[in-house]
Amino acid sequence: TAIREKQLAEFNGEEKDLLESISALKSAVTVLSKHNSAAFLQMPRSHMLGVAATIQNEMRKHSSLLEGVLTRSERKAAASFVQAPEDYFDAAPTFKQSYAPQSGEIFGILRQMKETFESNLSVSQKEEMANQKAYEDLKAAKEAEIAAGQSQIEAKTGE
Repeated sequence: TAIREKQLAEFNGEEKDLLESISALKSAVTVLSKHNSAAFLQMPRSHMLGVAATIQNEMRKHSSLLEGVLTRSERKAAASFVQAPEDYFDAAPTFKQSYAPQSGEIFGILRQMKETFESNLSVSQKEEMANQKAYEDLKAAKEAEIAAGQSQIEAKTGE
């Protein structure tokens, strides 16, 4: 029972974390989709900084989960957006940023991260359901063994 409680606590923590991450990424995608690439210049600074903070936080918090998901160039693009979100979509990019991908890549990275987290959440939830079922089956089997043992004891004592 203690092991099961520990498993459940770990699952609840992971589930909460992933749900928060998915929610944050959905918000970031919503903000970016409201301001398509032509309108990025009019995007409020606070929105741009919020999206950058979300990307930075999620990439740091879930780096191992995103390991095989984001390519090296996508990681670089995200890092460069996080470092200077206002300059990233600048109409006249500096030399350094002239090779930077446009809003579509950041949008794609956010979507990819969100899909990865949703997929991982689904897998975790399925594992949790299987763990709960296995625990209930084991508990029922042990209770049946105990009941059978008790009836044997009663039968022997009655003789």
